[in-house]
Amino acid sequence: MTIDKARELLATQVSMGGGYNRNGAKLILAEIEKFHGQAAVDKLIVELGLEVTFGFKPGEKIFV
Repeated sequence: MTIDKARELLATQVSMGGGYNRNGAKLILAEIEKFHGQAAVDKLIVELGLEVTFGFKPGEKIFV
């Protein structure tokens, strides 16, 4: 998955909020972590405000 596609999908998850969307966001971040590394995940967390919305913190490992 490209980072641009992940950004698009995560924006949708953020707009809806909620527990199920948190799990969806976690899956997307895990995919990005696998192929692009933790730095890319951290950048998306900060850029999209995922710490506020879902409680993800930069540097946090996303395991699925």
